[in-house]
Amino acid sequence: MQGAAKRQLNGQMLFKVFGIAFFVYLFLGFMVLPCINTLSSIFTAKNAVGETDPLAVIRFFLAGNMVKYIWNSLKLAIGLVVTVNVVGISIVLLTEYFDIKGAKILRAGYMTTMIYSGVALVTGYLFLYDSNGIITTALVNAFPGFNPNWFSGFNAVMFTMTFACTSNHALFLRNAIRNIDYNTVEAARNLGAKPFKVLLKVVFPTLLPTLFSLTVMTFITGLCAMSAPTLLGFDSINPEIVRLAGSSVADEAFPQARAALLSIILALFTIILLTVLSAYERKGHYLSVSKTKAKLVKQKITSPVGNVLAHIYAYVLFLLYMTPVVMIVVFSFQTHSAIRMKELDFGNWTWLNFFGRADYSYLSSRGKETIRQGAISGVFSNDTTMQGIELSFILSALGAALACVIVVIACNYIFKHKKSGAVLEYSLLFPWLLPTILICYSYRTFFNSSDVWYVFNNNLYYMNRVRLLIVIAYTVTKLPFSLRMIKASFYAIDEELEDAARNLGANQLKTFLRVKLPIILPSVLAVFALNFNALFTEYDISASFASSYGKTYAMIIQSMCADEGLYGYNINASGRRCASTVFIMIVSGIILYLVYGIGSRDLGERLEIKEKRRKRIAKIKQRFTKKHPKSESVDTAA
Repeated sequence: MQGAAKRQLNGQMLFKVFGIAFFVYLFLGFMVLPCINTLSSIFTAKNAVGETDPLAVIRFFLAGNMVKYIWNSLKLAIGLVVTVNVVGISIVLLTEYFDIKGAKILRAGYMTTMIYSGVALVTGYLFLYDSNGIITTALVNAFPGFNPNWFSGFNAVMFTMTFACTSNHALFLRNAIRNIDYNTVEAARNLGAKPFKVLLKVVFPTLLPTLFSLTVMTFITGLCAMSAPTLLGFDSINPEIVRLAGSSVADEAFPQARAALLSIILALFTIILLTVLSAYERKGHYLSVSKTKAKLVKQKITSPVGNVLAHIYAYVLFLLYMTPVVMIVVFSFQTHSAIRMKELDFGNWTWLNFFGRADYSYLSSRGKETIRQGAISGVFSNDTTMQGIELSFILSALGAALACVIVVIACNYIFKHKKSGAVLEYSLLFPWLLPTILICYSYRTFFNSSDVWYVFNNNLYYMNRVRLLIVIAYTVTKLPFSLRMIKASFYAIDEELEDAARNLGANQLKTFLRVKLPIILPSVLAVFALNFNALFTEYDISASFASSYGKTYAMIIQSMCADEGLYGYNINASGRRCASTVFIMIVSGIILYLVYGIGSRDLGERLEIKEKRRKRIAKIKQRFTKKHPKSESVDTAA
């Protein structure tokens, strides 16, 4: 028995040593060394003579127009802090705090940005507000002097991202406002405070921690924006980094080093903001509540004028959120000619933007009828689009799954070993300190060589290997989020269960698989679903690793209309882009329903729903038997 126990102990020790060594290898090779390589490239750039000049890039940077990109990103981030907070707080108050008619419908409209985001959302807004968009065309027809190119640059990015970035408010601020103790609100009202004074003096102070976190998240989002500035033509940091990364010395001076310097500046901003957020959270925030917490009751707006204005404001916001969704869904079933003219043809609906192929006939310059076979194709019949969907599906699933597996193993270690576990935890949170673009740029430059012994001298940016690099980037960028979510589920594991399994002779692996994993599995699956949802249409990483071998679905959507109708090919690209957005909405909606709908229900709620379903079925059966009594019909026939 002692020999068996000793062999088991030695096996566990070897497994532990191997695991630590493997983690150190991954951490150094895929987090530390690429970033150090990026930092060192700034100071190892060579001047025109071929000599290494450590300050050449910095002098060029300050003398040129590179500062403009930093200022533009800061301007966007500061502007979004104001607009997103105004709109985000508004939609939560209108649906959760004030008594507004149709709040459930309004809430559903405000949360539509959760089912499509990134490049899909931007292309949706372009479909409406571009120079030939539906709404812009209507405005030009109504007002001939209206500028058709109004939706571009800073204003377009600000408008689009204001509504795109309120999803966090709809989730986190909504939960915070629902947890307010109504007794404190009622006490203030009884003391004669008016509704808006209660809101400012009682409600908002309890929401400050959440609002501060959301403000920092919004600022970082604006600072690191990628898809909206790229598609809407705004010169900010991230698009410029991607452009410089694909440039060469023959095109311009120090392109790679300038990209590295911009990445480092972006990382410094992110680190400072996250440090400030952490320091603010460590101060602690306390709220005095009554012993018996009361559920928040929606407040009526006593002023008739204020009530009318609040309803008008609520439904104007609802239209702004819903118009892109409705128009994209409707036009996804329209013919290519209707989409091109931006006119709805209710008598001619089609599934061609989704399924099937059709030929396209047109008159050439010589007046001869020409037919292009298969020039009209649906999302699921177009080879290029399907390749993008398949590639994104596989890479996103792999990245989301690897992040969950790594974090589950890490959390199991963290809860057993306090000191070394803390080091492991901070190592997994390391990617949170760096913007995604810096990680991707570091991978692109560090692994684009055959001299990296860390990966056995393989060029990971070469041909199909770039897909592996994308999966690694997906995994690394999702580690911090996965750790924060899955670690919380480990607190629900009772230590007595593990002790009982050990007393019954189960080893650590068997205890983990049979006892711990079933408890945390719902949370792990929820994190996997959210990771997959975010990565499936992810644009930043895809643009950083732009390659014919790594063209993901987001890149396909972005370039879908570039050659629409050219020489009679790719006729219905706009319709296919609408259909792609609808497809993304369906996939995202199903995943969010599984996570926040079915997945968020506790056992009591599930049993209650099951009982209601049983009663409903029993009523239907009872009505059916009353209308069609079997026994009477049999007796009558006899």
